[in-house]
Amino acid sequence: MSDFLITERAEMEARGWAELDFVLVTGDAYVDHPSFAGSVIGRLLEHHGYRVGLIAQPDWNDVEAFKVLGKPRLASLVTAGNLDSMLNKFTAAKKYRHNDDYSPGGESGHRPDRATLVYANRMREAFRDVPVIIGGIEASLRRFAHYDYWSDTVRRSILTDSKADALIYGMGEKQILEIAAALDKGQLRDRLPTIKGVCYMAKEIPQGKVVECPSYETVKADKQQFATAFRQQYLEQDPFIGKTVVQRHGDRYVVQNSPALPLTQAEMDEVYNLPFSRRWHPRYDAKGGVPALSEVQFSLVSHRGCFGSCSFCAITSHQGRIIQNRSHQSLIAEAERMIAMPDFKGYIHDVGGPTANFRHAACQKQNTMGACPGKNCAAPHACERLDTSHDDYLALLRKLRQLKGVKKVFVRSGLRYDYVLEDNNRQFVKELCEHHVSGQLKVAPEHVSNRVTEIMGKADKATFLKFKNWFETANKQLGKKQFLVPYFMSSHPGCTLEDAIELAEFLRDQGMTPEQVQDFIPTPGSLSTAMYYTGIHPLTGETVYVAKNGRDKAMQRALMQYKNPDNYKLVQEALIKAGRTDLIGFGPQCLIPPRPIKSMDKGKTDISKQHSTRSRSKTKMNDRGKISISRGKKRSFSSSKLRP
Repeated sequence: MSDFLITERAEMEARGWAELDFVLVTGDAYVDHPSFAGSVIGRLLEHHGYRVGLIAQPDWNDVEAFKVLGKPRLASLVTAGNLDSMLNKFTAAKKYRHNDDYSPGGESGHRPDRATLVYANRMREAFRDVPVIIGGIEASLRRFAHYDYWSDTVRRSILTDSKADALIYGMGEKQILEIAAALDKGQLRDRLPTIKGVCYMAKEIPQGKVVECPSYETVKADKQQFATAFRQQYLEQDPFIGKTVVQRHGDRYVVQNSPALPLTQAEMDEVYNLPFSRRWHPRYDAKGGVPALSEVQFSLVSHRGCFGSCSFCAITSHQGRIIQNRSHQSLIAEAERMIAMPDFKGYIHDVGGPTANFRHAACQKQNTMGACPGKNCAAPHACERLDTSHDDYLALLRKLRQLKGVKKVFVRSGLRYDYVLEDNNRQFVKELCEHHVSGQLKVAPEHVSNRVTEIMGKADKATFLKFKNWFETANKQLGKKQFLVPYFMSSHPGCTLEDAIELAEFLRDQGMTPEQVQDFIPTPGSLSTAMYYTGIHPLTGETVYVAKNGRDKAMQRALMQYKNPDNYKLVQEALIKAGRTDLIGFGPQCLIPPRPIKSMDKGKTDISKQHSTRSRSKTKMNDRGKISISRGKKRSFSSSKLRP
């Protein structure tokens, strides 16, 4: 195999290929790395004998840009890339982002809005008789009628608008190989009802165990029915016990087969052992490459899936709740390939997945009988059957840090500290602090109000404080000065102004001034988004308060950084509105003084202006709909690495 997939006609001719079996169109720049979905699917198909070409970020205004590799023999494959294209382009305030880390030089503007729809329709225009298969996170999370934050409407399934022949949801390896085999035999339409992890359109409801949820027209008109439909879809997201789900759109049905079975360890190893060059395509060298590669180039994905089931996270609907892991041998082999690369400096930046320390299934039952529907494994309270052992993960870290050429192995993907506490594993915390933390450990309590953490599916404040004590004790014993960096979220459904003030008081009492401030963004596919749109908790039917007004959201956000002089007026307004003027004053419990404090020196500018100049921040969004704001250092995210 070549260092890269085919991207030009000349490369086809050099191999003696007159045509390709598949042309894959992606909204990301081409980076040949296992954290980039297009590369994984392309490499896997190539490994199984298919001829694959890739068109990265084509000019969507020109159909000729979609014909550069010729007509594919079997199908056109379309993905928006590692992020939803609307999430990639707009902030929580629906303002344009200045950067796109998945584009050459970090430039924005290289992909259209709703890229999956645009690319699919262009490929259909280019080759009318060639099947179009859509996939990736944008397609996966928009497979049913869904709330779209950017247009503030309920949109139809992306399958109907794209007019694709099939939609692959989830990670896609099993599905694409089954679809390829069916296409090769001319049997796609007949085989679609039997392929797990796909959606297709049908004129009638298929036979068998089927759940029919309220139609697109119904959920668009009635928020209660939207919540009902979401609940039905949510509870069937299990590869072992999930049923077929259908939703009528007009005179046809979107049919979702049950999710694909988890990859076995051997199958996971096969995927990650493919000959990725781990580099961006040389065509991007002149622009300095593709920024998203920097965070993952020397990182290891050890597993997929997450049984944490945070309400705001779409992992449940995309990777699933059942953990799929790689063997130690596969991970060590990949690490050795990284060590041999000329740019490797001795540091493995991360070893993890959606949640770093979830290396095995929550319980043995999940491996054969699936996850319990409607029940969370870890939070807000751990299931009595939860397997909390960290032995395998710790053994893996020990092996990796002993490799010749490795100076340090870091754990930077999210760590579930409540899971560590359930294991009562102080040794893990001590070893983590001694060998795998680089000054700071990022954790995600998200909030401290019990009412909010309950809705989020997160552990409570007491759990965070207990882990904080463990972490600080371990570092004291080691003679290290290392710090926890907690992530908190504002304006999550269920969070009132009083809850936001409770969080501000907690930050005051802990002496914390968070640089990472995150606004909730309703992204398709998550439980929290359904709550945001409907004001109803779909799983309980209870009414949920939602801060939708821009001013209300701004006040919640400002309270998290109440020390910032630029936020003074918003914080003052929030405290007065909530009847908490006791927090305005000069006392030790007060959040702000009675009036803005300015410098007495006429030769100096207002303090707030000085602060504003110092704290210009860079923003980036992950694929779960949260904004991270940090000084200086950027953070990159991919669909396989999501914060828990």
